[in-house]
Amino acid sequence: MTSPVRTGAFPVAAFWFLYMAGLGVIFPYLSLYFRHNVGLSGTQLGLALAMQPLVGIIASPLWGQWADRTGRRRGTLFALACGAALGYYLVPQATTFPVLLLCLAFLAAFAAPAMAVAASLSFAVLGPGGAIRFGRLRAWGTVGYLVMILAFPALLPLLRGETAMSESMRGLELVFPIAAALCLSAALVLLRVPPSPAISVRARREDLGDLLRRAAYRRLLILALFAFGLLSGPIALFPVFVADRGGTIETISRLWIPMLLLEIPLIYFAGAGLRRVGARGLIAAGIALDGLRWLVTAVAPNVLWIFGIQLIHGAVVVGLIIGMQLYVEGEVPARLRVTGQTLLGTVMSTGAVLSHLWAGTALEHLGAGAPYLIAGPLAIALGCAAWFFLHPQADDAR
Repeated sequence: MTSPVRTGAFPVAAFWFLYMAGLGVIFPYLSLYFRHNVGLSGTQLGLALAMQPLVGIIASPLWGQWADRTGRRRGTLFALACGAALGYYLVPQATTFPVLLLCLAFLAAFAAPAMAVAASLSFAVLGPGGAIRFGRLRAWGTVGYLVMILAFPALLPLLRGETAMSESMRGLELVFPIAAALCLSAALVLLRVPPSPAISVRARREDLGDLLRRAAYRRLLILALFAFGLLSGPIALFPVFVADRGGTIETISRLWIPMLLLEIPLIYFAGAGLRRVGARGLIAAGIALDGLRWLVTAVAPNVLWIFGIQLIHGAVVVGLIIGMQLYVEGEVPARLRVTGQTLLGTVMSTGAVLSHLWAGTALEHLGAGAPYLIAGPLAIALGCAAWFFLHPQADDAR
């Protein structure tokens, strides 16, 4: 007989596909929209991009604790996806910078914890040993992301009444209603996830204190703070960097293709990497490779070099994000899955706030290449140190 937990894998995979398809519309163009369509300065841009991680610092642990204490993990993710859909709809309605920040804060209250809660639900649906198989579900998210990366530039001329792609930034506000529709669709597929004890197990009041006393988990949080403090700003500002080098919307879209093509198989087979080098090895490699990517990007003589180095993006995602999620899965009890992941997300958000602020300031005062020249060498050093800093016991998958 098929396990009710395993039968939930298909709708969870569909959630990943649809939700990250929405991100595939938003993320590559968000900083570009704020810079060129709204006219934000570098400092304002850094502040706008910092709103999601800033609000996530508060929202993520609250949603995580509520999900674990009530056992309503599926319902929590449903609410987050619906709230994100409404937030995406509201952002382009803002007419002043303060109102824009309020709309971004509302969006962040739902969008910031969503990925961590989705990872937690995925591990619960997969059951014992799910860490090895997690990549097979998560890879569908990257597929959805890539589909929209490819589709949106082709759809944009049609949506704004043109016959061919142009270099105009007009029409970028259309990313928001498209992302809203995809998020709402992602929420609806969750209704097909069947109930099970693994999904609805409840945490105890004292469990949070026990989690924070785990030395290996605390070390991961410290490392995540520094890693995301270095690397979140550069990836968010990447479209601005490309545009500064003469790139268009089509160029930015095409740059994501090499970034994602290798990411799909690497995430799908992340379990094999987990067995060989452990979560600790994945994390260390991901941080160092991201540093190498941005250092090469900063000194690249032409767009061809920038295209080529983006091939390692997949390894970065597997190490920096999937690796940390797998590390948490190996450290926390099942009843604290959401709390463990969302608390990690909170620390990532704290680092990202600092990263967006310093990177935006560097962009304004030192030029578009400055964030990459700063983050690259420091991240390479941090990645090398991570292998020795992290506790090795989490390398064994549950």
